[in-house]
Amino acid sequence: MASGTEFVSRAMLEWQNSTGISWHYIAPGKPQQNGFAESFNGKLRDELLNEEVFDSLGHAKRALSLWRHDFNNVRPHSGIGGLAPAARRTLSQCGSIAPGALPKHQTWRYQHKGLS
Repeated sequence: MASGTEFVSRAMLEWQNSTGISWHYIAPGKPQQNGFAESFNGKLRDELLNEEVFDSLGHAKRALSLWRHDFNNVRPHSGIGGLAPAARRTLSQCGSIAPGALPKHQTWRYQHKGLS
């Protein structure tokens, strides 16, 4: 797991203990040990958390829901051949692609739209 402040909370530790999932901190100053999570956290912070001023928990939940939908269903991801994760998952589940058969990375004209 990452060692950022978003992961250091009583609720997270209680959940971890109740599910039996082991907890491992990355070494201080070594974000490359968990590059996927660090990349995701950076995108979430840059594109949502630093851009919005939430006036209620409901507002925060709605904004996060919109951002999550865009991240998972709309925007292309270079690591999976320019597909959105939902599209990649659908193709894998129906057997339409063989492992490693994704197209090579293409340049996409995706422009992230702010939520404000």
